[in-house]
Amino acid sequence: QILSKVYAVLSNAEQRAVYDETGAVDEESEVLREDRDWMEYWRLLFKLTVKDIEDFHKRYKNSAEELADVKKAYLDFKGDMDRIMETVLCAHYTDEPRIREMIERAIEAGELPSYKAFVQESKQKIMSRRRRAEKEAKEAEKTKKELGLDGENDLQALIQSRRQDREKEMNDLIAHLEAKYGNNAKKGGKTTAAKRRKT
Repeated sequence: QILSKVYAVLSNAEQRAVYDETGAVDEESEVLREDRDWMEYWRLLFKLTVKDIEDFHKRYKNSAEELADVKKAYLDFKGDMDRIMETVLCAHYTDEPRIREMIERAIEAGELPSYKAFVQESKQKIMSRRRRAEKEAKEAEKTKKELGLDGENDLQALIQSRRQDREKEMNDLIAHLEAKYGNNAKKGGKTTAAKRRKT
């Protein structure tokens, strides 16, 4: 909703000029109250498919971008592999030996400091992280089967269903707030907007 309002103001020449000059936004403007399905608009604008995600995984792994992200995570978390594996994009527990090797090469080359948490990590901690990741992977697979997510269309159907649920919850919340504060909020909004224009 916030992004939608920002887009509505900045894409309207008149509203943009007012904002640039005063730094204020007229909340009662027709532009902001335009009845548009913003969720649908953003979804069409940034359409993403399962194949797009898979293609990104292929491009990202072993890329310069991944190496930079691994180095940053290593520095941010002082060599804590638990946090590194949670943070690096597309990192699966089977990638850990490869990621560990990337870090070791960077340490040997003097590009990264040698943190005790990384260099002296116990085998017990490594095995614990692996068991935890394997358990999570099994649970994810089980959930996927239970939801019937075998293909891209199934995933889109689930996303659509969740979107409708969220919209209903939001509509219920708005209706509740309007019933409770409706008249006062509208009066207050107009007064505030008028004051801002005068200022």
